[in-house]
Amino acid sequence: MNVLWRTLLVHLLARLRLRREGWLTFQDVGRIRLTTLPTDIDVLRHMNNGRYLSLFDLGRWDLLVRTGMVDAMRRHGWYGVVSSETVTFRKSLELWQRFELQTRMLGHDDRALYLEHRALVRGEIYARAIIRIRMLKRSGGTLPHEELFAAVGRPEGMPDVEPWVHDWAAASALPSTRQPAPSDWS
Repeated sequence: MNVLWRTLLVHLLARLRLRREGWLTFQDVGRIRLTTLPTDIDVLRHMNNGRYLSLFDLGRWDLLVRTGMVDAMRRHGWYGVVSSETVTFRKSLELWQRFELQTRMLGHDDRALYLEHRALVRGEIYARAIIRIRMLKRSGGTLPHEELFAAVGRPEGMPDVEPWVHDWAAASALPSTRQPAPSDWS
């Protein structure tokens, strides 16, 4: 984890905001403010494309804490793994530029949760990512969503995941870990 200190800070600030502002629902948008640091930039002096995904993790942590999901996950021995992600860049974030990271749950299907992250400057989208997350049990196996929602509450009014998101997830999927996945490049 290359943004460990920021992760710890976001976790702490999310706990403080939880006390001050109360819980978020799964329909709410999580918002945190960040600044592009010297460790985030590449030789072109803008944020490195790989760093966006690391910083988007911070938005997930904020949302997990403020919805109460992180406590349920710890209590039950659950964890989430990113199985697919795609990011689209529109404008560059420059050194010392402040931006808002917004995170929201897009929805779920029988196998995964889907989240969206946006990096915004003064309300304008600079980058957007769609993340597909599978929930697993430390004891082994996939966590059924019925069990997850029994612990954290079923999201009411959650819109269906848009068809293009399912198409993207299917098109970018690799074989399961129990199946061979040979590389056939020559």
